[in-house]
Amino acid sequence: MDYAMLEWARAQFAMTAIFHFFFVPFTLGMSFLVAFFETIYVKTGKEEWKNITQFWQTIFGINFALGLSTGIIHEFEFGTNWSTYSWVVGDLFGAPLAVEGIVAFFMEATFAAISFFGWKRVSKGVHLASSWLLAIGSNLSALWILIANGFMQHPSSEFLRFSLDNARAEMTNFWALITQPVAQVKFLHVVSAGYTLASVFVLGISAFYLLRKKHVEFAKKSAAVAAAFGLVTSIFVVVIGDEHAYEVANTQPTKIASAEGLYVGEKGAPIVAIGIPKDVDARNVSSNEETWSFKIELPGLLSLLGKRSSDAFVPGLKDLVNGNPAYGIWSFAKLHQVGKEAIEDLKAYHAAKAKGDKAAMEKAKADFYAPVATVDGWTVTKADLMGYGYLEDPTKIYPPVSPVFYSFHIMVALGFWFIILFAWAYIAILKGTFENNALLQKLAVLSVPLPWIATSFGWITAEVGRQPWTVFGLLPTKISATPIALQNVQATFFLFLAAFVILGIAELKILFTVVKSGPKGAH
Repeated sequence: MDYAMLEWARAQFAMTAIFHFFFVPFTLGMSFLVAFFETIYVKTGKEEWKNITQFWQTIFGINFALGLSTGIIHEFEFGTNWSTYSWVVGDLFGAPLAVEGIVAFFMEATFAAISFFGWKRVSKGVHLASSWLLAIGSNLSALWILIANGFMQHPSSEFLRFSLDNARAEMTNFWALITQPVAQVKFLHVVSAGYTLASVFVLGISAFYLLRKKHVEFAKKSAAVAAAFGLVTSIFVVVIGDEHAYEVANTQPTKIASAEGLYVGEKGAPIVAIGIPKDVDARNVSSNEETWSFKIELPGLLSLLGKRSSDAFVPGLKDLVNGNPAYGIWSFAKLHQVGKEAIEDLKAYHAAKAKGDKAAMEKAKADFYAPVATVDGWTVTKADLMGYGYLEDPTKIYPPVSPVFYSFHIMVALGFWFIILFAWAYIAILKGTFENNALLQKLAVLSVPLPWIATSFGWITAEVGRQPWTVFGLLPTKISATPIALQNVQATFFLFLAAFVILGIAELKILFTVVKSGPKGAH
């Protein structure tokens, strides 16, 4: 694989993923806020709540349309730039995406039409039901996409088996695929982050109107709903984020070690609250102290987070590269050796198959699926470790530490800021002081872009932290791409970049125009 082509393909995928993800969490959150506003309108019958609903629905609609268009571009890349990935794991990745398209997408399309254009054509009850079903459909889309992403984070023999005959991973249990714990906690973390993002946006725009003494009653009512919803969801983000970190610590130890800059495993491992890590060769590190330019630690919290015990052992990057027999951790050299043997068994099977030698086929098959270990009650076979046979450099078994560390810590810090912001706003609203609290209003306005930063850094943590794998432990990124000409990838990269810049400017201009105009009938 041409390294330059691979890096351009990765850059293109990262660009389209991040741009698409600007719209996804906003859609998830705004769909429910619109449904909440309309529920209040139907219950009270007051025209002012209808105006509030229609204003926020307009903003939701702008974002919804662009989210759909950018998502389509994103999916095409699997066939153009990542065809090896699509072949090897398409059976598992394609199934949830097919369900998403057939069920959730059509559900969204149907009820979006009624919700956007049915105000004067259907009854209040039917329209309200459509708004709720649109919100549910949007979130169901996220569920199926995150199921597809979840297996990439933690492929399990519970729902997949590598087929010798087809040289690809095949699904064995659809129910196990959709109920995998990693995917479920990821889904809850992502959607609750989306609810928080939308709540910050509504609170910030409401505060903007209050600062300008415009649309005051509209802003007060919108802010009240956003503060209440945002306070609940921002707390939930932290709670489910803790569970998500626990799953990551036990399924992707290299990711959690990189996110905390932990090179040498230890009992009672600390969380680094603030620090400046160094990217060094984990094989030669003697202590964690030499891997930091500066740090402030919270003792025992990483062990508590990852192992549910403040004195538990958490492996560091050195343990994961060199091995640590005391804790049953294999070295990269051993993983690589078993992976190479699995590759040779695969080749031997197909060579024997071409010759019609059934005895040799059976021997190669038995060797390929031979058990090599038992982890948490699951039997690990040579086939499960085949991906390690394609990796040559032991220092590439873990991601670059600094990007993962900073992304993770910025995301977490912003998550706690949102709780403070919503709690402060909610208390002020209950006391009737929010309208006159200029400092709080300014902070709310300044916070509007922060959830996009937090969610983007969350995805960077998840996806960069998974490297060097597209499917963790099974399929390395370097063999997942399509072997096409470098200039083709570069051309589409710049075409997409131009399109995204134009779309981004257009959306911002439309949003600014809508916000500047304000809600209909409000003063």
